[in-house]
Amino acid sequence: MTSCNKNACLMSLLFSPLNIKSVTFRNRITISPMCQYSSIDGFATDWHLVHLGSRAVGGAGLVMQEATAVSPEGRISPGDMGIYKDEHVEKLKSITSFIHSQGAVAGIQLAHAGRKASTHIPWEGSGQIAPDTPNGWQTVAPSAIPFTTGWQTPVEMDAIAIQKVIDDYRIAAARAVRAGYQVAEIHAAHGYLIHEFMSPLANHRSDDYGGSFENRIRLLLEITAAVQTVWPYDLPLFVRISATDWAPGGWDADDSVRLAAILKEKGVDLIDCSSGAIVPGVHIPAAPGYQVPFAEKIKKETGMLTGAVGMITSAQQAESILENGQADLIFMAREALRNPYVALNMAHELGEDVAWPKQYLRGKPA
Repeated sequence: MTSCNKNACLMSLLFSPLNIKSVTFRNRITISPMCQYSSIDGFATDWHLVHLGSRAVGGAGLVMQEATAVSPEGRISPGDMGIYKDEHVEKLKSITSFIHSQGAVAGIQLAHAGRKASTHIPWEGSGQIAPDTPNGWQTVAPSAIPFTTGWQTPVEMDAIAIQKVIDDYRIAAARAVRAGYQVAEIHAAHGYLIHEFMSPLANHRSDDYGGSFENRIRLLLEITAAVQTVWPYDLPLFVRISATDWAPGGWDADDSVRLAAILKEKGVDLIDCSSGAIVPGVHIPAAPGYQVPFAEKIKKETGMLTGAVGMITSAQQAESILENGQADLIFMAREALRNPYVALNMAHELGEDVAWPKQYLRGKPA
């Protein structure tokens, strides 16, 4: 929290700015990508403008847009946002413009759901939609292994399909530039396509994209390189990973350290450290801050900037993570759903005198 003596005032780390390349984040609070399942054919709506815009009004430093599909078949559900058409860009521009007008930075998470695509919108059902029924489509994956019992058997991707995904990410990143995003994040977590290639639990290939660690990370490296051909060098590029699969024989924290070191050499700026979701039925020891040790391990062993996520709900908890050198950004999801103005409220808790929107000054805590 802010502390003062006769010579100076010390700002909390949570509300200190962070510079990455040409971008300055006004504080270390990031709104995590959270699917809203409120699009038709990938198009953003006024719901997305209000949802994302209100978190910018609420004081966050970085507002990350939900997993935004690079192709129609890459959507998790028919309601997912997309950036696979030039026509998507116009509405996205209005969203980024508003976020930036409120002093926050607009980011986009580029995603492909792989074998976990073609699912029901959560409030309309559960599980997958069959490819031969309305709103369903055939899923793809590194290997023809369903996510769980009763789900589609995905089509194993051949060289042409792999190249299409790489191209889709590159073209989507170029659209993201036109739409005004200042941060791009490649989604390589949560059991979606890139994570499926990385984890031995989903990747049983015997070609250049399977088997060894080097082969299993190949798709992520190729997508990263493709994105970098169009993404401006002076804008930050993040990668979200599942730092562990929480399952025997799967991807683990040591793999994540190896990967982070490689990505750092390749010019990636920050690793967003989540975990799990490659296979169902695993035990995850969820508790406040349970994923923070992954961000800490990667940061300390590689020197890479990291983001901490997972049941971070209070200002002092977030401040302690930064004070202890465990991460550089604090990603907040459910707490930000409960409270769009979480950053302003945390500033008050820490005694920080941050700027409120002028329209809300009458409601500012004393």
